[in-house]
Amino acid sequence: MSGKEQKLELAFTPLLFRHDALSAPYVVVLIDILRATTSICTAFAHGVEAMIPVASLEEARHYKEWGYIIAAEREGIKPDFADLGNSAFHFMKPKLRGKTIVYSTTNGTQAFSVVGYTIDVVIGAFVNLSTLTKWLIEDGRNIYLLCAGWKGNFNLEDTVFAGALAASLMQSSQIIIQSDAVMASIDLWNLAKNNLAEYLLKTEHSQRLKRLGLDDVIPYSLTFDTCPVVPVARNGMIRLATQTNHEHFYD
Repeated sequence: MSGKEQKLELAFTPLLFRHDALSAPYVVVLIDILRATTSICTAFAHGVEAMIPVASLEEARHYKEWGYIIAAEREGIKPDFADLGNSAFHFMKPKLRGKTIVYSTTNGTQAFSVVGYTIDVVIGAFVNLSTLTKWLIEDGRNIYLLCAGWKGNFNLEDTVFAGALAASLMQSSQIIIQSDAVMASIDLWNLAKNNLAEYLLKTEHSQRLKRLGLDDVIPYSLTFDTCPVVPVARNGMIRLATQTNHEHFYD
């Protein structure tokens, strides 16, 4: 599909996501920098076979009873029944290679239920920025950037990354932007990019993680291209893009 014009749209939170904002075919890029999408990319870069995103802890408990490995958090804290929390560092363990992990977070996995199961959702973070940009352009579909935000509210870190990705995509002449939201995200990225870590220190979630003693992963979450993978959620399962072979729901 490469070579066709690709429209680019953005929702600052899942509450603003509209299925009809772009004509089919399109792909959604889910963004939850601190920490879900960074952690998902890290998991696949370190050999995890698949991940099953679930919205509720109750559903995650059921999977636990069925023998699955559970990674989960609420308000940043790992539930007592979970095997892993939501730090990217938790997903670097060799024992997780080849495993399927059930995953539930405060914001990131909630967004999957908003999008539904008829649209491909690719996972975006600073750690896979260049690989993701290349994949999206080669894929050729219209692109909808979806920021997870925080409990339905706007947050800076996801929007800044959306701007970084939009700016990277604009290197291709086939990308068409007709969205004030996308342009606003690029403006934020241009404000932040020369000192990204310092700019994002003021974010509400950075301060929340610091209070919980979980901010050790923030510098890693703001590194570029450490995970050259593109995880794709399809039919309720996240796998590497190479396993989906660019077969679209819409052709």
